[in-house]
Amino acid sequence: MQVLINFVAPYGEQAPLRCAFDAPQQVLVAHTHEQVQPLLDQVNALSRQGFWCVGYVRYEAACAFDAALAVHPADGPLAWFGIYAQALPWPDDKPANPPNASASCQGPTRVTWHNTLNRSVFDSYLAIIHEGISAGDYYQINYTAPTTGEFEGDPKTLFTRLHHAQPKGYAAYLDTGFEQVLSVSPELFFDWQPASVGQTGQLLTRPMKGTAPRGNSPAEDDALVQALVASPKERAENVMIVDLLRNDVSRIAEPFSVQVPTLFKVQTLPTVFQMVSDVTARTRADTTLTDVFGALFPCGSVTGAPKVQAMRAIAALEAAPRGIYCGAIGVVRPGGHATFNVAIRTVTLRGKHASCGIGSGITFDATANAEWQEWQHKRGFLDRASTTFELMETLRLERGGFINLVAHLARLERAARHFCYPFYEAHIRSTLQALNTGSTPDAADTNTVWRVRLLLDATGQARAEKFILNSTPAPVTLAQAATHFEASTSEFTRFKTTHRDHYEAFAPTDPAVFDTLLYNAQGELTECTRGNIALLLDGQWVTPPLRCGLLDGVGRETYLKQGRLQEAVVRVTDLPRVQAFAFINSLRGWIDAQLVSASTVPAGSTPSTPTQPY
Repeated sequence: MQVLINFVAPYGEQAPLRCAFDAPQQVLVAHTHEQVQPLLDQVNALSRQGFWCVGYVRYEAACAFDAALAVHPADGPLAWFGIYAQALPWPDDKPANPPNASASCQGPTRVTWHNTLNRSVFDSYLAIIHEGISAGDYYQINYTAPTTGEFEGDPKTLFTRLHHAQPKGYAAYLDTGFEQVLSVSPELFFDWQPASVGQTGQLLTRPMKGTAPRGNSPAEDDALVQALVASPKERAENVMIVDLLRNDVSRIAEPFSVQVPTLFKVQTLPTVFQMVSDVTARTRADTTLTDVFGALFPCGSVTGAPKVQAMRAIAALEAAPRGIYCGAIGVVRPGGHATFNVAIRTVTLRGKHASCGIGSGITFDATANAEWQEWQHKRGFLDRASTTFELMETLRLERGGFINLVAHLARLERAARHFCYPFYEAHIRSTLQALNTGSTPDAADTNTVWRVRLLLDATGQARAEKFILNSTPAPVTLAQAATHFEASTSEFTRFKTTHRDHYEAFAPTDPAVFDTLLYNAQGELTECTRGNIALLLDGQWVTPPLRCGLLDGVGRETYLKQGRLQEAVVRVTDLPRVQAFAFINSLRGWIDAQLVSASTVPAGSTPSTPTQPY
């Protein structure tokens, strides 16, 4: 029953609460709604006696505080708390292995996730929500759906990866015996310091509403932040929940003490930007932990508003209980100081079964396309943590020299910074040099050209492989993708890694086709699966801008700097006007291409060149 807590300091001026717990003095469990409030009273009393109390309250415990709040029958304990005599130090983190170390933090742990909700069903549910808003039944619904998967490996390893993928939040690992809960929530539910002699109680809530994806560059990030803060839709979504929280907090607050000191502050996460606001109050002297939960639970950011009507709609729309997802996980320190997260970005494991909910707030002006994309952005932390991957560069080695080496190392360093991988440039250069020394052509083989695959793992360990590079007869044949490339918004598209399943799904199956031309959900061309695209349009060679969703190829960057290419959005509907095509990357350079549909490739044709990894 090991428990780990790593909560940032809500007010920012203190060190995070980072500790472990083992061998509880006792375990408190509530299986029925009637048991929930007495359990929290016990937690309140035990904390005043000097114990640490760590646990969760399930979303389905809501009607223990208000019978009008509709929920599904729970699929596990409504509340669970371990009671501990002391907090232990956080287990020693394994430092990033220095170069040439043999150990690796990456093991066989992985989750294969499956979407349980398809786009057509998603669109139909949003239409139902919009009908309810138009009818005046509610004005915001936080709609969610589970993602399920098959888990293998070590739960704590998966938690460590999730925490790396979603750092600086309110992270918790709870092994209750019945299930393991791996929460890396960025959202604070409440931080409450109860009243003491001569002082009033202090309550802080920090609802999170308003989301934007991360960009491809610092400048694009800045623009996305400004757009998020200025968006009427995102601001309205945030204000609705702030107003709900102000009303909830007022139930336990001293008169006239409820304040909103911070509004529309943006938090930067690895895959998204999230907008938060603070609601504070002085709590009455007789307030208990049960009172705080009774006033606030569940957090309005995961229900919608008004809460009663929103939760009735959620129970009708969502087919299964949410579980710990959208509930709360937290710690009550000796003396009663309580901090709980909103249990979003939370994975639950039961044996080999894994589940994780994803959702968003739906308002009147929400669109199905935008909300669906938001869900993809939010689940980015799952994709990053659920499998091992290495960062990758593919270089051309010719006549003893690596082509565009400086640009490749710069791009690798950007990826390492993004994924928090150690980057030891001297070690990487020595790895390449060792490969180069072993690959220098002798006098009889001066024309050999090599394809070099440079890999960097999560410990900072680099390795390199070499393969003879076959020539590429031009023109090569490209085929337009049959459907849009949904992963154009993924960080695994913006950065080059060995996690390439999304590309492989579009790899050509016809041997006569060299590569596939991809486009995003807006019908904008992006790239090919193994290189970028150049198009001659209206007498000018152009290539799609990074904001369309593509890799910042080193060859593409070189041609842009030379002035041979300009950036321009090109849509699928523009293809009939394109005068010429070229496939480009640093490995093969500029290759003339022709675009065909798969149905027009002659049967029995030979491929333009043997397929080799990008």
